Amino acid sequence: MSQISSLRFLSSNPLFKSSFTSTIFLDKPRSLLKPYSPFTVLACRKPHRSRSGGGGGRGGWIFPQRRSSGGSGTLREKKVEMEKEFGFNKRRAEGRDKSGKPKTLQLKMRKLNPVSTICYVQILGTGMDTQDTSPSVLLFFDKQRFIFNTGEGLQRFCTEHKIKLSKIDHMFLTRVCSETAGGLPGLLLSLAGMGEEGMSVNIWGPSDLNYLVDAMKSFIPNAAMVHTHSFGAMENSDHTTFSNSEAGKHTDPIVLIDDEVVRISAILLRPRNSGKLTDVMNESNVSLLTSLAREHNTDQIHDPLVQCSDNILIKKESPLKPGDIAVLYACELPEIKGKFDPDKAASLGLKPGPKYRELQLGNSVMSDRLNIMVHPSDVLGPSSPGPIILLVDCPSGVHIPDLLSAESLKCYYVDSVDQQRECTKTVNCIIHLGPASVTKRLEYQKWMERFAHAQHIMAGHEMKNVEIPILRSSARISSRLNYLCPQLFPAPSLQSLHINGQSLKLDGSCEASSSSICENISAENLLKFHLRPYAQLGLDRSAIPSSLKTTEVVNELLSEIPEIVDISTHVSQLWHGNLEENHDALPKDHIDMVEEPWIRESACVPSENMGEQMAAASRNDFSCPKGSWENKVEHSSEVPACLNNISREDMEIILLGTGSSQPSKYRNVSSIFINLFSRGSLLLDCGEGTLAQLKRRFGVKGADDAVKSLKFIWISHIHADHHAGIARVLSLRCQLLKDVPHEPLLVIGPRPLKQFLNAYSRLEDLDVQFLDCRHTTEESLESLNLVRNSGKDCSPEYADKDYVGEKNEFPRSQKLKSTLFSQSGKMQSFWKRHGSPVDTTTVLPQLMNLKHVLKEAGLETSYSVPVVHCPHAFGIVLKAAVRINNMGKSIPGWKFVYSGDTRPCQALIDASHDATVLIHEATFEDNLEDEAIAKNHSTTKEAIKVGTSAGAYRVILTHFSQRYPKFPVFDERHMRNTCIAFDLMSVNVADLPVLPKVLPYLKVLFRNEMILDEQDDAVELASQQ
Repeated sequence: MSQISSLRFLSSNPLFKSSFTSTIFLDKPRSLLKPYSPFTVLACRKPHRSRSGGGGGRGGWIFPQRRSSGGSGTLREKKVEMEKEFGFNKRRAEGRDKSGKPKTLQLKMRKLNPVSTICYVQILGTGMDTQDTSPSVLLFFDKQRFIFNTGEGLQRFCTEHKIKLSKIDHMFLTRVCSETAGGLPGLLLSLAGMGEEGMSVNIWGPSDLNYLVDAMKSFIPNAAMVHTHSFGAMENSDHTTFSNSEAGKHTDPIVLIDDEVVRISAILLRPRNSGKLTDVMNESNVSLLTSLAREHNTDQIHDPLVQCSDNILIKKESPLKPGDIAVLYACELPEIKGKFDPDKAASLGLKPGPKYRELQLGNSVMSDRLNIMVHPSDVLGPSSPGPIILLVDCPSGVHIPDLLSAESLKCYYVDSVDQQRECTKTVNCIIHLGPASVTKRLEYQKWMERFAHAQHIMAGHEMKNVEIPILRSSARISSRLNYLCPQLFPAPSLQSLHINGQSLKLDGSCEASSSSICENISAENLLKFHLRPYAQLGLDRSAIPSSLKTTEVVNELLSEIPEIVDISTHVSQLWHGNLEENHDALPKDHIDMVEEPWIRESACVPSENMGEQMAAASRNDFSCPKGSWENKVEHSSEVPACLNNISREDMEIILLGTGSSQPSKYRNVSSIFINLFSRGSLLLDCGEGTLAQLKRRFGVKGADDAVKSLKFIWISHIHADHHAGIARVLSLRCQLLKDVPHEPLLVIGPRPLKQFLNAYSRLEDLDVQFLDCRHTTEESLESLNLVRNSGKDCSPEYADKDYVGEKNEFPRSQKLKSTLFSQSGKMQSFWKRHGSPVDTTTVLPQLMNLKHVLKEAGLETSYSVPVVHCPHAFGIVLKAAVRINNMGKSIPGWKFVYSGDTRPCQALIDASHDATVLIHEATFEDNLEDEAIAKNHSTTKEAIKVGTSAGAYRVILTHFSQRYPKFPVFDERHMRNTCIAFDLMSVNVADLPVLPKVLPYLKVLFRNEMILDEQDDAVELASQQ
């Protein structure tokens, strides 16, 4: 019997080790010595933002002002104020109230009025232009909001289209997988951060939802306390599939919500086992079952993964995954009562007044003039049935038999348009979320015909609106950047998407059923179907956005900045080396940045105050000696030898996401794609929406090729904005390579990520091999090499074994006495230490795989660098192998460094020594240094100084706070070797010499843009309610 179970989870926060924090802040208040929470995505204060138009200077730009405690006091003097400002966020992130006790978030209770309720259902077109995720559906009432499916990009979509997340009461999942639930973690984090106490929301889904909750516990903070409701029996290996003889036994509707406004019930659709094909339901389905059996024998269902060792996930022999269960949701509004007849009421002795209202509410009253009871049926006209909508997600052909045999759907069937059975409920609208390869099948089309009065809306991956980008603001910015510098900002591959969309319609698999038997329409973004008032019942296209043509954006740009034509020509000539750096094309207001020296004469030596601040923010004092800045800058301006005659197909950096914390209209969260062309590719961080960004950059086919070419994925730390998109990428890779022999993908990440991947693998195939970042630090790799080079393994576990390498065995030349490793031995603590040779050799197969992968990618080495942010936070260093030029001369390989999230720290500076390119986070502007210290992030000036101290040739700033929606705030004097990152910006390693010269022209492009725009203000106000 189906059952409903309720879950709430609280995840505890691991604390920083005292040794980790005590060396970071040397003279800061005690409140800053220990970061408030490893989940600093939430522990974030929205600062006061100036609204004055002329304040701040710097060319009229608007700058957020740092609060002052009265004069230029030290941080110690600001202790009370800092604790007051940031203490609230600490409590909120840890799930505590003002008294320090664990808090319980109460669900919102609303007083509903079914008589005056406005209701419509609306398509939220996430994935319609990129085919990366399932669209969402909004069921809107004037007092309640319901969202069905929360795929990746939903939060960014809501910000773009001004849909308030704070109004959402319930979220429903038609399936529990990355395609339908990839955006759920980010939504929960954002909702938990809204208001003073955070928000709670109901999550509904099949029993597989429990697996997703278990997986999210590894990184969801206490403030994201969620009320989750799973329905249906838990799936296990004993009953994961159902034979045809069991049809209809498991399709009884499960009532989830039943109030004055709506009744929502769920019907489970399970993949049908192809075993008992002779048990036929009825003659009409014989051909259907035969075709399904033939298909089921050829199309394999993804097998579950089990963990055969600490780090390797392999396939398990099982017919299907729990996540293969789909749900059909039926939403029924209450009946519409008949019109009140005052003449009948008067004839029954009633006087106008409150009794009229009672009768309209369904209550009987006593007549005023006659000694009789007046019933509602005496004065009301006939009632009309309430509108009904169905949301059907049939993801594959093996789900169709359960759909056809569902007994609980028979009450909605109509024999024909003119003939309707008694007791049949009229369905007004059906939204089909399944893919076209399923919904265009003959069997499915015939099933649709059974709803003769329904409006069918096909909302699956129909590739509709490819010419209308879902994220219009981001697409507009990309088009403007492309006009200025197409070399850095290639045009988004909308044309490629369109071509693939057309080819999809002509795909041979759908050719037999390309024509629809049942009349339907394709869903469009923001399409509405009104349910109440009844007079407006039907489709509403008024909210559908118009197409966004590149010519329109360019014409708008030309009218706004007429000189952009000459500037674009100048940039193009500069890029191709036909012109020396010349600023004649720039307006006079924008020449200062490139004409001023790197550091003015009075600022050549860093001040003592600056040195103290940097020392307090890092593990060691890394301030440069006097007079060294000029030399480093002069040195960094010289083209490194590794770039001499380098091919354009050597390496390309594509910044898929350049924002921090949560996605915004203009910037997605962190992700960097390293394109090594014929040698494969790498993915560094994988925030939510990474796959969609890949498809915007490369098109559908190109993005699929990019995912298949991945050599490894590297994750810097466990914050959701850096890894929440990894499940979607891994799942897609499994689907693309299911019929091709392949190796598991190596995922290098922090230790908590392994917990997430292990738990999530119960839902979908991930096919990964995990390697902890701490095993890839330079020290760990060196200790392993020492052991291997000595021909012996000094670990107690391997004391009696030969050391086995990638292909060769290393016989032990001598064995250490076991007494060295006794509990009282001095060596015991050393060998148990994380990163010691003992600890590293336990993951030798993964390290050997990494070595093999690096060789295939043409890389000499790759190692992780511990940084100062949260527990298990790292940066990464990649170094290309030496290449031989045409003259037979050895050319050193380039060196790439990515900081992840961090405070400036000496370890990263040492690792970045003579880097060809350093990508460093610059979350805050220089005026917010106190906030950067409190949250373990960097300011723009600090990031640049890290690059300067390391002697990096080029520095690219990224991970900007979303308070700077388009163009971040920076000190123009410090940008000679630096560039600002934008989403979808593509930097070829051969273009690094010219990269910083583009920055002043970018400033011209955004000269009329406000640093703080209206939408971000709206987000801030919503978060304070």
